Amino acid sequence: MTPWFWGILAALSAGGFALAWWWCRRQVAQLERLLASGDERLERLQRAFERFAPPDVVERLTDGPGDIAPQRRHVTMLFADLRGFTALCDRLDPALTVTVLNDYFQAMNQAVVRHHGHINELVGDGLLALFGALEPNRWQCRDAALAALDMRAALARYNDTLRARGLPDLRFGIGIHSGEVVAGVIGTGGLSKFSVTGDPINVASRVEGLTRAFDVDLLITEAVRESLDAQFV
Repeated sequence: MTPWFWGILAALSAGGFALAWWWCRRQVAQLERLLASGDERLERLQRAFERFAPPDVVERLTDGPGDIAPQRRHVTMLFADLRGFTALCDRLDPALTVTVLNDYFQAMNQAVVRHHGHINELVGDGLLALFGALEPNRWQCRDAALAALDMRAALARYNDTLRARGLPDLRFGIGIHSGEVVAGVIGTGGLSKFSVTGDPINVASRVEGLTRAFDVDLLITEAVRESLDAQFV
């Protein structure tokens, strides 16, 4: 065969290789974009779900929903509710009201997490924190009591910040009770969330309400007191 034939064949081979290389690189780039997009969507989904469940629950759901099937657990519940905040809302700008409340919840959440609990629910200006809901915890009453004292100190520090901004102090009441509840992912579809249910929840809420009647900021039930050591009694 003539030299020009081999030249044309070499050119075609080189062109075919270049085309194949370009196509492969294009496919790889497209796959990388899809993977990056999938990672971003997964992160957004995880962040969104963490609004309705503590991080431990989110992690368990990725391993398998059977790991957090509803079950009876002995749980300590801490209810905290701001006093007079509704009247304060009427005097503040809506955006400022939300900022004050969000900063308050952040400070309270940090105190709860430091003592092995998690905030399970926010209702208006109130919160429900759980101890021992995810894993058995023989020290859950002590953890809840320490969290309450930490929350009290955190509120005092936050009030210093509010006064520096010309805003009034916040006051709260805390009620703590301990008992057997059903804990797990409750609800269906988009309404599902990790929660607890049972009469002890109502008791904890009523105990918090009694803080107003006795003009104190913290009350615990006998069930909690019996589990505390001499440090608290």
